[in-house]
Amino acid sequence: MAQFPGNEFQFKAKELLERGYRLQQDGRIPEAISLYRHSIEIHPTPEAHTYLGWAYSTDGDYERAVAECKRAVALDPDFGSPYNDIGAYLTRMGNFPEAEEWFIRALKARRYESRHFAHLNLGRVYQRQGKWFEAITEYRSALECNPNYKPAEQARLMLQAMMN
Repeated sequence: MAQFPGNEFQFKAKELLERGYRLQQDGRIPEAISLYRHSIEIHPTPEAHTYLGWAYSTDGDYERAVAECKRAVALDPDFGSPYNDIGAYLTRMGNFPEAEEWFIRALKARRYESRHFAHLNLGRVYQRQGKWFEAITEYRSALECNPNYKPAEQARLMLQAMMN
């Protein structure tokens, strides 16, 4: 078997990850899962574990999804997406207190470009817990991160209407 430099493995793993992502976008989940797993075998990355978790969640397998995201966190504790995803899966499982902790961790992550997702999700958890003022604050924070994020604006408006 030919020996490849490390970056050759990284390139192949990234290529498989991207192909898996496209397949998942097309609804071809089993094929995407296969490519994500192969990518991880070649060169494990937090992104690949996070996407694999996302694929599992598509089929409602939230426990496996959480496990994959925890593997992503172990590889890169600064990567925010798996924290948010864990919180989202726990929310779907009805575990709001633990979900809240994961969303807060996502917001503290240094490498996280989509903070508006975590703010919205944390706001939804607060709203379900009856912490309406905290929820409004999170919805506003989501809009500060991304002023055009319609789900946060809609959630804020609906909650404010309920409070009046």
